[in-house]
Amino acid sequence: MPLHHRRVSVGFQGGQVLALRVTEEQLETLYRALGDGGWHELETEEGPVRLDLAQVVYVRSEVNDRGVGFGT
Repeated sequence: MPLHHRRVSVGFQGGQVLALRVTEEQLETLYRALGDGGWHELETEEGPVRLDLAQVVYVRSEVNDRGVGFGT
């Protein structure tokens, strides 16, 4: 069964935004880690990303991620 990825935007202090595509499991792991602070490695569709959670001001995820074409 193929993994389904969701679009996620991570906003940082200073206004930078990082757009990622992650699995539901990775998104839940990120949500749980936010309260702990420190560094967190997130496996994304694009490859691993390390985030300084102390700098994160928001995480926004799209509920219905629409792809282009058939089967996405």
